[in-house]
Amino acid sequence: MKEFRIIGVPEHFNLPWHMALEEGAFADRGIDLQWQDVPEGTGKMCAMLESGEADLAVLLTEGVIKRIADKAPLTIVQGYVRSPLQWGIHVAESSSYRSVAQLEGSRAAISRFGSGSHLMAYVMARNEGWETAKLTFEVVNTLEGAVKALQLGTADYFMWEHFTTKPLVEEGVFRRLGDCPTPWPCFVLAVPRHTLIANRRLIGHILEVINTYTADFKRIPSIDRTLANRYQLHLDDVNTWLGMTNWTQEQISEQVVNKVSSTLLDLQLISKAVSPEGVLTRL
Repeated sequence: MKEFRIIGVPEHFNLPWHMALEEGAFADRGIDLQWQDVPEGTGKMCAMLESGEADLAVLLTEGVIKRIADKAPLTIVQGYVRSPLQWGIHVAESSSYRSVAQLEGSRAAISRFGSGSHLMAYVMARNEGWETAKLTFEVVNTLEGAVKALQLGTADYFMWEHFTTKPLVEEGVFRRLGDCPTPWPCFVLAVPRHTLIANRRLIGHILEVINTYTADFKRIPSIDRTLANRYQLHLDDVNTWLGMTNWTQEQISEQVVNKVSSTLLDLQLISKAVSPEGVLTRL
């Protein structure tokens, strides 16, 4: 059995991986796939890939492309979720802010620099017509850290996936002011380049397995109830999310890379555009 380490956020998007693991689908191929949850998100996971702590990651598209533009030796081997991510824009329930427009000049809580919560704050600011150079941030590491920061007032707003944070909205911890969808497909699969060179065939087998699960995921009987129970979500929310979420079994397009790269460059988050050839690997 060949051991291979994969990392991802502990969210409903990644249930296909857990089902495949629990059903022995990777073991049947002679692969000892070891999953680790990383609640800190894409910025942390990119660092783990670079340091050799993980072999494969389910990452936000914009986060890994920025990291590659910053010279990280990573490559995207396939898309994972081709629909946008709905980023909820949250404040503390007790906050005086009542609209997204009022947040201009306030401080954003982010999991870390280079994370989705960091990069999407720029996208939202551009959508709102704010001066992005004046954005300020408070690093909070995790969702739990964001709850604490907003309650203590060390940060004013926090962007995170809409349905993951909805229970906190319903509990009166957060108040959602709006949503900001990503302008591109949200999740991809990435590996360090040296890992790809040494394990190209193995990675191909892993993709074959997970693609079988994502292709049929929505047709699994009672999958909505499984998701609701496993992630403590309301059944109607799960069905809304399933209706707006689509997985992919293909590599992302060069047009997506160009759009992300040009957006990051326009926002001055990278110093030089990155080409699709520098980002994508086709197995």
